[in-house]
Amino acid sequence: MTKVLIAGAGPTGLTLAIDLARRGVEVRIVEKAETFFEGSRGDGLQPRTLEVFEDLGVLDAVLAAGQAPVPLRIHLGGEVVGERMMAELVEPTPDVPYPNGWFLGQSRTEGILRDRLAEFGVHVELGTPLLGFEQDADGVTAELPGERIQVDYLVGADGGKSSVRKALGIAFEGSTDESIRMLLGDVQAEGLDRAYGHWFAKPEDPMSGIVLTPLPGVPHFQFGAPLGEEEVEASLATLQARLDELSGGDVRLHDLAWSTVWRPNIRLAERFRDGRVFLAGDAAHVHPPTGGQGLNTGVQDAYNLGWKLADGSPELLDSYEPERREVAARVLKISTELLEKYTEGADDAHERGENTRQLDIGYRGGPLAPAATGRIRPGDRAPDAPLADANGKAVRLFELLRGPQATTLVFGDVPAPEGARRILPPGSALPDVGLSDVDFEDVGGHAFAAYEAETGRQVLIRPDGYVREIKPG
Repeated sequence: MTKVLIAGAGPTGLTLAIDLARRGVEVRIVEKAETFFEGSRGDGLQPRTLEVFEDLGVLDAVLAAGQAPVPLRIHLGGEVVGERMMAELVEPTPDVPYPNGWFLGQSRTEGILRDRLAEFGVHVELGTPLLGFEQDADGVTAELPGERIQVDYLVGADGGKSSVRKALGIAFEGSTDESIRMLLGDVQAEGLDRAYGHWFAKPEDPMSGIVLTPLPGVPHFQFGAPLGEEEVEASLATLQARLDELSGGDVRLHDLAWSTVWRPNIRLAERFRDGRVFLAGDAAHVHPPTGGQGLNTGVQDAYNLGWKLADGSPELLDSYEPERREVAARVLKISTELLEKYTEGADDAHERGENTRQLDIGYRGGPLAPAATGRIRPGDRAPDAPLADANGKAVRLFELLRGPQATTLVFGDVPAPEGARRILPPGSALPDVGLSDVDFEDVGGHAFAAYEAETGRQVLIRPDGYVREIKPG
């Protein structure tokens, strides 16, 4: 049985551990901290991450605990001058069931992931640093407090200061801008309407203000505030003084639950793999908070890597770095451009477009995506669609893809390989047709349209929900 050790129990490590555990892989996940993180930090979950969470069995809990995006109320000179949404809310479509982001504090997301992991009998080992490791062609020997263990693979999901990356000597390319500092954290704020986020600033300098966003399930707001050169303390007094200056003193802050001083640290690991050791999440790429990309990119690193580690084939393992490093570089560019808009005072700095939702991320041109033509190609995200089963019950195509396996879709009433799912044209699911449990009617023709399918077309979909191969009819 494959054995994997994961260093780091944030969203990336937890996602990977769940994905491996549900595949029957023996996995341990260790965390050097003595206690679990309590705070919001990465609180924006993008639509593609919601799709990943649905497959992992945690989406219902995430939706129940979180909230939809709220309008941002603009306060200039102590007066409310308007409201805006950071991203335009759009309606679900047959192929995109979750088109909008969702907000949930990171510590609560991690708690949901830990609960799901525990259902597989795996628990985070707190206070357990990775003290060192060695690898050879057969595996990795890792040193933990009081023991040495042998595993097939080690994954460093241990954050921007990753000890795994440093031990491998992998360069962390990029820069840290010491001229920009932000105070970030969670605080209670009396006098603020929790139906809104709030932006406080001076009319003559609207981009240097403070933003407070309500956090679901707790009485706190997440805040972000620029720090001047003379301000060195991540304290409640510092934040209150700045807010009083901008708001006129109408909001009282208390219970600073978590805070940190943040500097733009934008970095990308030179490599995401060294032999049997892999990097994922912040250990491989560190983002500005603008755009809500860091946590989401890490989750999807893990989702890309899990099925490949479980399979263990060289072709799949070799594909992880080229697929995910290219994505991380692209996402870093988006986050950095948004940060530059803030620092330059651009009017649209608060706006978020389609490129932050991560639904357009794919692997065209990668090692697992042969060249093709057409609107949908190998490497693309597999679209959803409404279906009906042999009993006429409504089923989503995503339900057919759910689970650790690859899925083959065959379009039309033609012979299908063993284990494949046949998608039949609209009107096929009638009681006298004699459909089997692998036959599904394409309700409304959305599946045929999304997959540009003619009768006989076969589409192989990877376990992580991307098209692997398309065979014409």
